[in-house]
This record gives sequence, C-alpha cells and structure tokens, in this order.
Amino acid sequence: MRRALLIIPLMLSAAAPAPVRAQPAARLDSLVGAYAREHDFSGTVLVQAGGRRLYHGGFGVAERAFGAPADSATRYRIASITKLFTAVLVMQLHQEGRLHVDSTIATYLPDYPGQGAGRVTLHQLLDHTSGIENFDRERSFQEAVENGIERYQKPHTVEALLRRCCSGALTGEPGREFAYNNADYIVLGRIVERVTGKPYAEALDERILRPLGMRDTGMMRYDTVLPRLASTYFYPDDTGKPIPDLPVYWENWYAAGGMYSTTADLAIFADALFAGERLLGADALRRLLAPGLDDYGYGLWTYAFERGGRRHRVAKRPGSIMGVNTVLYRLLDQDATVVILANTNRADLDVFAQRIANLLVQ
Repeated sequence: MRRALLIIPLMLSAAAPAPVRAQPAARLDSLVGAYAREHDFSGTVLVQAGGRRLYHGGFGVAERAFGAPADSATRYRIASITKLFTAVLVMQLHQEGRLHVDSTIATYLPDYPGQGAGRVTLHQLLDHTSGIENFDRERSFQEAVENGIERYQKPHTVEALLRRCCSGALTGEPGREFAYNNADYIVLGRIVERVTGKPYAEALDERILRPLGMRDTGMMRYDTVLPRLASTYFYPDDTGKPIPDLPVYWENWYAAGGMYSTTADLAIFADALFAGERLLGADALRRLLAPGLDDYGYGLWTYAFERGGRRHRVAKRPGSIMGVNTVLYRLLDQDATVVILANTNRADLDVFAQRIANLLVQ
C-alpha cells in the first residue's frame, strides 16, 4: 500500500482549517473525465469541500449484460472501507467506557479459542499488529479459480468465521510488525456484537447509518436483492477482457469488508467523522488517526504530502476485493473529501484520488 508520493509522518496537533483554493469547475471536470477515459474507469466519483459539492458523476456501466449505466445513485460494494466503520464503532464504545482498546481479546470474548486470546489487544487488532495468522493465502486470481476459496464460497455464521478463520496460532509477537489481516476486523466485529448485545449490522445501523441518514448503506446479504447495486468485474490480465467476479458470499467479509454504499453516503460519513464530532469526540478521533506502523491508524492510513510549498494531511481508506475497487480520501486540513467507487479493478484509484487532491490544493 505504499504511495508514490512524499510520505511524512502525520502530526496530530491542531491546525486551523486551510480552505481549498477555488477551482474552475471545468478544470475538475477535465481532470476526472480524462483519467476515466484513459484508464477505462467504470464507477462513480464525488468531490466536495466545505460542504459544497464540486463534482459528482458516473462513468461506464453498472451492469454489463444489460448496459445499465453507472451514475451518482449507483450502489457499490465498498470492501475494506468497512474496516473504518468497524473502527469507529469500537472507538464509540471505548469513549463510552464500555470497552477499552488496550484490553485483550479474552476480556470481551472469553470463549475465543485463538492463541492470542490473552495477549492480543484491541489496539493491535485495530492497527493490524496482532500477529494473528492470516487466513487469506491465495497468491493469485488463477489459484483462487483453480482451488476455490471455501471460506468465501460457502455461507458461514460469525461464530464459524471466528473459529475457522480467525483463531489460528500467532505468527509474530503482538505489536511488533504491521501485517494487514481481515481476521483482525472479524474479531473486532464479534467484540462489537458482544459488548452491544446486538448483531453487527444492527449496531452499525443504530450508531452510524440511521443517525446520519445513510439510507443507501448497509451490510451485504446473499438472500437480499439490492436495487441499484453494481455488478463487479475483474480483469485478470492485460488482455482487456473483464470477467464476472467469482461467486462468493459477500457477507463472509463481515466487519472487515461486507458493506455496500454510495459515494454520497460515504461523503456524509466522512464529514461526520472528520469534522464536527458527530461520531467521535476529539480524543477518540485523535487516537483513530494516530499513525502506527506503515502509517496505519485505526482502519485507515494517515500521512501527508507536500505541494506548492505546503504540507497537506491525508486520511485514506482504500478497498479491493476482485473487481470491487474503492477509495475514501480526506484532506484533513481542507475539509475536502474525494470518494471513488468502481466495479472493476481496471483503474488505480489511489492515483486517481491523489490527482484530484493535487488540483484541490494547488
């Protein structure tokens, strides 16, 4: 996840908001349109700053068989952007005193069978330094096609996911090394359920989605047909031929990657999280944003880049599962958000979001 830009440790001292410089709409339209065409982008882009919508539009098709176009109302699977929602839920419970992120897994899941039960803390789950064995071992798309991915291609309860996929031996000393791992956030999702006494989807809806009016956001379920949900397509090589994503139970990604949303809803979420203390208080947000190993905070990367002689702080949460391709990008000092949701892996959304950010701050 290393970025092709100048990385500077994110300082968390308070700073006066810096306004985004006025940009002619034509320049933003031109940049977004050109990148979309050059990289065969299929999806929706939203750019806003200071509560003002600067750009919102779709490209390509949401469903190829019928040629249904992608537009500003299209829903998308958002993959690991889900982790940021999970981190927010955990930090809400932390600031309420219902859990503490420096406590171990066993404090809240006494029946957790993994080796790290009494050693791994919630903090280490949140910043991917748990040392828990990673259950995602496929080295290529072709390997997944040939051998299958049983943990995603058969339905599993949360208890089964926890037992079969997230309770392996420790492969490293907790807290020592960053290792991105879906298992960490599946464990956290189960902890949210135990502490709240509610299913994860219900806690998510009650604490974030309904209060913010995010009506186009929720958890994926195999038995529910979602109107306006984009189908996803994967480009396995450089032939330029997309194929439908492998059949999977999307809810098996659970609190690590099982959500869907729209660009507009994610912009609402970003504003509520990063400005105004609508979701987290200042102390909890500061902890969530504090960069650890690999510049990773709780559920997102935090870093800074320099442009025009100024330093710009960024919080970024990308996501990718087969053809699902997403990024939520926030310029922390400019109150500006870029949300890009795609239904193919064709375009590099990290580069796309950064080019838009460069225009906003120049």
